[in-house]
Amino acid sequence: MLPMSDRDAMQYSPLTLAFMGDSVYEQMVRTRLILLANMPANKLHKLAVKKVCAEYQAQAVRKWIDEDLLDDKELDVFKRGRNTSGIAAPKHSTVSEYRIATGLECLFGFLYLTGKQDRLEILFDSAWEITGDDLEI
Repeated sequence: MLPMSDRDAMQYSPLTLAFMGDSVYEQMVRTRLILLANMPANKLHKLAVKKVCAEYQAQAVRKWIDEDLLDDKELDVFKRGRNTSGIAAPKHSTVSEYRIATGLECLFGFLYLTGKQDRLEILFDSAWEITGDDLEI
């Protein structure tokens, strides 16, 4: 069943792609964290939460756009997720950040379903490079 064609993957709603992409992104974060340091699960969880929040994901997308890292198809998929209706932002992020994060998750879901692991890794590595003083391991 996987990978599927771009056309088949685009048959899913943006929120369905984001549903998949959320889990793909979070698994990548968790994997990277445990490979970097063996630490208590509570500390791993706190670090993961900071990397998967809407604010962080929005920073990653802004970086990708500034660096012209997305190709036309990827930008279209991202915009499809960002612009979807039915998005209600949680209290800890802005609507804009949450919409951008949904676009990132939509893109990650699309790339996963279409078997584009190399692109997932490139985008994830770029996102991972965003740091803050409280994100140091």
